[in-house]
Amino acid sequence: MKIEVGMQFPEFVVNTHLRDNVSLSEEFKKTSKTVLWVLRYVGCTVCRYDCHLINQNYSKFEDKDSQVLVVMQSDRQHVVNDLKTTDEKLAFEIICDPKQTIYSQLEIKPADTMEQLAGGRIDDLKVKGAAAKEVGFVHGDYEGNEQQLPAMFIVDTNGTVVYAHYATNIMDMPKVEEVLELL
Repeated sequence: MKIEVGMQFPEFVVNTHLRDNVSLSEEFKKTSKTVLWVLRYVGCTVCRYDCHLINQNYSKFEDKDSQVLVVMQSDRQHVVNDLKTTDEKLAFEIICDPKQTIYSQLEIKPADTMEQLAGGRIDDLKVKGAAAKEVGFVHGDYEGNEQQLPAMFIVDTNGTVVYAHYATNIMDMPKVEEVLELL
């Protein structure tokens, strides 16, 4: 089902890159708001760069009594191996969803074509890709659906969705600063 503001976020028991059998409803209780940042896969340079930007600003999320969980199509081993390639230790966990259960159940659709994935924003994508390379990220293994679109949900302590966004292209996502303003 497509998630909308005011709905109860469905229960998922997930594995992260650090833990098994994590109940999302229990995770939601840890802070006043949880951002579920649904990306593509850890080998995607711009997705990995998004994780870097979230991590750089993580104390600002904590200042707002919030946490971030990133969802990726990647399996645990890919995530762990990718994180070993940098000195960066993430302040958040990555939910590993290689079977795309979350994507499927929340109707986070892939683009029909690579052109739709770019959404006519190829210049913006190139700029973001260049910024990712400048920090040292290179494209890794392809996993899941290469045309997967991202999404974002903000959920309160009780599991109620207070923000829902389904991207129409890979660049159609709020920036970290915008997400912080939403909190």
